[in-house]
Amino acid sequence: MSPFPAERFGQYLRMKYLVALTDPVYDPAAPISRLDAWLLQFLQDKRDLPFVYLILEISVTLLPLVGLLFVPGLPAAWWWAVFAVYLGLTTFYFKGPFGLMLHCTSHRILFKKKYARLNHYIPWVIGPLFGQTPETYLTHHLGMHHPENNLPDDESSTMYYQRDSVASFGRYLADFFLLGIPKLVLYLGRTSKPKLRFRLLRGEVIYLLTCLVLAFVNLPATLAVLILPVIVTRAVMMLGNWSQHAFIDAATPDNCYTNSVTCINTKYNHKCWNDGYHISHHLKPALHWTEHPAHFRQNLDQYTQNQAVVFDGIHFLHIFAYLMTRRYDLLARHFVNLGEQYQSEAEVVAFLKSRTRRIPRLAPLVAVAA
Repeated sequence: MSPFPAERFGQYLRMKYLVALTDPVYDPAAPISRLDAWLLQFLQDKRDLPFVYLILEISVTLLPLVGLLFVPGLPAAWWWAVFAVYLGLTTFYFKGPFGLMLHCTSHRILFKKKYARLNHYIPWVIGPLFGQTPETYLTHHLGMHHPENNLPDDESSTMYYQRDSVASFGRYLADFFLLGIPKLVLYLGRTSKPKLRFRLLRGEVIYLLTCLVLAFVNLPATLAVLILPVIVTRAVMMLGNWSQHAFIDAATPDNCYTNSVTCINTKYNHKCWNDGYHISHHLKPALHWTEHPAHFRQNLDQYTQNQAVVFDGIHFLHIFAYLMTRRYDLLARHFVNLGEQYQSEAEVVAFLKSRTRRIPRLAPLVAVAA
């Protein structure tokens, strides 16, 4: 069918139809420098070269700034100036790319076995600068979230919350801050994952002891570098998980196509390694970040048949903001009308609202083959 009528029709309905994808993919023909070639010898997958450059950028900028913040007797004006630069870099420049690099390298080991010790650098050295306590993310994400797929045994599941409610999100966030780690410890014990439980507890204990010791050295620097980032990061991670699993079909909550969201054609995917492709990530957790656009195209029929929620031009922060303000009209304008199944914006709004309703805890879960 010609794209012209669909485009006109989509403008009238103020929703979107699937167009060419602009999200990043690997280009094997791209030229490589001598430095690239030297760095590639350390990597499991040459497509992860951008991660090495991100690690180097973070290391040469943030680590010296951390050192300055801990310098005893640094004049207050200088301290606050350094902190302003540090806060800007960690919060607004590096935070997204680093967080999703941590995500990707948790699923797929970055450095070859020969250089295995280098794999500890991300979670143990630079991770805490971004509020990631060592190995907690990996144990939560790979040890619980993916195996349980946002179902009841996933202690961070969004199923039992009204997902367009500020009050519900507040309860969800409070539960994670107060009980997230204890629940994860209990889950890993209940599911016989002692190695992951040990890694979780080891990382948390070492992090807490480090904070305690450094607080006696320089309390303001410890608060700025190690404590406040944890609060911000854990709030942002729960915001992300909430948005990624905001639209759930209560009849098939275990179906990845109907319990996750995909965001295409957004700058966020270029900055954060195609993180918008959350449906395909749950379908194939080890899929390389450069392969998600092709996987989406190859499985488009399944997305359509399952009435998957796909947005074009927005990402998870937009989704969260629109849900909290209940601007379903804005969500509908970015909703991709796969298979032209919806005839009006009102139909899309009703559909999206049906997917954000709280699922009763006693509701039966029907297993389906995704």
